[in-house]
Amino acid sequence: MAVIALKCSDIEVVVVDISEPRIAAWNSDQLPIYEPGLDDVVKQCRGKNLFFSTDVEKHVAEADIVFVSVNTPTKTQGLGAGKAADLTYWESAARTIADVSKSDKIVVEKSTVPVKTAEAIEKILTHNSKGIKFQILSNPEFLAEGTAIEDLFQPDRVLIGGRETPEGQKAIQSLKSVYAHWVPEDRILTTNLWSAELSKLAANAFLAQRISSVNAMSALCEATGADVAEVSYAIGKDSRIGPKFLNASVGFGGSCFQKDILNLVYICECNGLPEVAEYWKQVIKINDHQKSRFVNRVVSSMFNTVSQKKIAILGFAFKKDTGDTRETPAIDVCKGLLGDKAVLSIYDPQVTEDQIQRDLIMKKFDWDHPLHLQPKSPKSSVKQVSIAWDAYEATKGAHGICILTEWEEFKTIDYKKIYDSMQKPAFVFDGRNVVNAEALREIGFIVYSIGKPLDAWLKDMPAIA
Repeated sequence: MAVIALKCSDIEVVVVDISEPRIAAWNSDQLPIYEPGLDDVVKQCRGKNLFFSTDVEKHVAEADIVFVSVNTPTKTQGLGAGKAADLTYWESAARTIADVSKSDKIVVEKSTVPVKTAEAIEKILTHNSKGIKFQILSNPEFLAEGTAIEDLFQPDRVLIGGRETPEGQKAIQSLKSVYAHWVPEDRILTTNLWSAELSKLAANAFLAQRISSVNAMSALCEATGADVAEVSYAIGKDSRIGPKFLNASVGFGGSCFQKDILNLVYICECNGLPEVAEYWKQVIKINDHQKSRFVNRVVSSMFNTVSQKKIAILGFAFKKDTGDTRETPAIDVCKGLLGDKAVLSIYDPQVTEDQIQRDLIMKKFDWDHPLHLQPKSPKSSVKQVSIAWDAYEATKGAHGICILTEWEEFKTIDYKKIYDSMQKPAFVFDGRNVVNAEALREIGFIVYSIGKPLDAWLKDMPAIA
């Protein structure tokens, strides 16, 4: 919305939310999310043609186009629990739109939704419409966190799906004209509603599948002495494959990949396609396997126990340049180490202590509900976890270091200084392949890098499956 306001000075954009603290933060100097470049865009437009308000009904009633960007969490109970998307918030938004509308509107699905959601939303709107006409469009979001502003300024494509009726086509043109302020015409793709909805799930499934594929290879590389970075480089040179999303790591995270694949699995099952569902399920299984494989490697390398040993965790966000911790692999790795009674000292430049403690005690999928419905900040924090303010404090006196986010600073910190302050033997478990393993070995570290030939020490201490 901020970028639309920036690029379309003739359009008034109002972002509404029922959460007062969230809207207050958007109106303050301290925005509620960290995203490079976002601050500038908001500050250029706020108060001119970009507004943030809790008066949902007033602004929805006045709008010509309503973008719905509510959460679509994975259901935790009832039919489809653990896989299906929970459309409670979507339905409630649709009912609000129907209740307050006094003029025809275009309603745009921005949230990632299961295929055929538009049909359900359409039914709610038409059955409550009081003669007002609604057109539903699907306009899925393909942003990547950390590069979201750049992705919006120069998108690979903007996808708009609508009904194949004259009214549907007219609605598509209205939304297209908004994006056409700055996006070249040939990058604005128009499809039917179902293709647009499914394209979003498919894009995330394909990206996650590439990560799981290279992570599956990383295990084989370790077993055979191959180097996953060399293998990735070689296959990425094939123009049919391409180099992106081929970095081996401790696993993928973020708010979309797992949720969208589970959703895809559920849709396949509901449509009588169990083999297709099974295929996509495997992408998540490999991701979970990669995280537990990493934890096993840490424990087995350190004489098969990390009980009461201090382990420094460098990085908690699911990727660099974001404070987002949703589904971050760090949660599962930390829980795995805590299960073996490790003592953790965690440092991340963008994630607060409160968020880390909440993530470590939150139930799976709770994070995807609106803030006011999430568990409150824990009264009791995880006692074996402390939060450090820099990498040096986190690693002081530690037996081992786990690098779980690829922040640039972890490439350049003084590892000699860190080594001198640690217990010996000192271990580095690089879950993102960001350090120069050979340089660290010369300092004296025992180093494990995912998918790289194993340190002699690690060969003597095989990981238990």
